[in-house]
Amino acid sequence: MLAAALVVIVLPTFAAAQYGPPPSGPTTTAAAAVPSAPADTPGHMNIDVAFQGQFVFHPANITAPNGTFVTFWFPNTGLDHSVTQSSFAAPCTYLAATSNSTAGFDSGLQSAKTFTINITDDTKPIWYHCKQVGHCGMGMAGSINAPATGNTHDKFVAAAMAIGGSEVTENDNGPVTGGVNGIATAAPAASTGGAGGSGSSAATSLAYNAPLALLAGALALSLALL
Repeated sequence: MLAAALVVIVLPTFAAAQYGPPPSGPTTTAAAAVPSAPADTPGHMNIDVAFQGQFVFHPANITAPNGTFVTFWFPNTGLDHSVTQSSFAAPCTYLAATSNSTAGFDSGLQSAKTFTINITDDTKPIWYHCKQVGHCGMGMAGSINAPATGNTHDKFVAAAMAIGGSEVTENDNGPVTGGVNGIATAAPAASTGGAGGSGSSAATSLAYNAPLALLAGALALSLALL
């Protein structure tokens, strides 16, 4: 009984270690001023992740021609986010490989990083979302080259919000390069400015790793008591 009780107590802590605390509203992340991403330059566009502490991408929809590099800037606010490619039909689900297509890109959950994709087919839209628990269901979804009619950006975000609290928790297995209609050739890199600040947060990393250590110790004790 004691072993089971220890597992029940520690498992919620393990979930927080991977994903952070569950969101309670559209402004759960720190509302303090966060530097925005740099201004766009020819051939390079920038998008803020969790802009101004909100569960949104900014700008949420852009038009980017072939060859454009699009860089996502992750803030350093103590809560990780992701840029995870999905589809219009399933806005809050990672775009897995099929017999007709490769898998989508995925930054994995990150803080104080940048993640860049290169647009390879500007005639087709790119849909993406944040896989942090509950974020996509609150509208944290974005697009690149979304059409002006039909399957528009607004309809994509509305579909994500319609999922709401029924959003399925996605595993975070780290960054995935490649992609569909836009290619990531490298994993996220440490940010040296912009929304990510001057570097990754060692304190945040330690705070996330400590519960994992606690879980390992509790499980070991549970096994010893069986």
